[in-house]
Amino acid sequence: MKSLILKDLYNIGHNAKSMLSILAVLAVALIPTSGMAGYIVACANLCSMMIVTTFTFDDTSKWTRYAMIMPISKKDLVASKFIVLLVFSAIGSVVGLIIGTVGGIITSKIAFNLTNIYELLFLTLTAFVVAMIFGGISIPLVFKFGAERGRMLLLVSFLIPAAICFGVYQLLSVLGIVLTEQYVLILLYCSPIIAFLWNYMMYKISYKIFSDKEL
Repeated sequence: MKSLILKDLYNIGHNAKSMLSILAVLAVALIPTSGMAGYIVACANLCSMMIVTTFTFDDTSKWTRYAMIMPISKKDLVASKFIVLLVFSAIGSVVGLIIGTVGGIITSKIAFNLTNIYELLFLTLTAFVVAMIFGGISIPLVFKFGAERGRMLLLVSFLIPAAICFGVYQLLSVLGIVLTEQYVLILLYCSPIIAFLWNYMMYKISYKIFSDKEL
């Protein structure tokens, strides 16, 4: 398992400089207009989408076929992708926090006090959860359709969770439940658990697809 994770991290390391350049340009474009919240969430999501790039590397090198003749289980191979996604999402969230904070200070979008620090940390956690949910659905898509077609279907990974959230919101409205600030805070505090359950479900789906797939 450890070797599978390190393989993807080493492979994607070659793109680290270009990704930092993209995030820096994004900071100049987003922070003055959309503020730090949009920027941190965008950073986390961009980095989480690098999981698709690891599949591209695997396809190019025929890695998956080679891995299956080694003492590597399909469960470990699938699970490693979700762990790498977690790493990418965490890195994107933290880098977004650092660059976003620096950009916020430069553009006078933030003043340092205890309340702002707490809000930034909470926002970073939210960005991480969003990236895990959006990134999680991209993995079964790539296992099913391949890296290239899966990349084109990435929009689906954003639309499906958004549609589910909208459906839940509509259902609550029909039931007469108003989402007060207190309910929203409770939901946000529970979001890491929601992200874990979501990705566990995506893992089971991915494993089923991969198990049935002829290599």
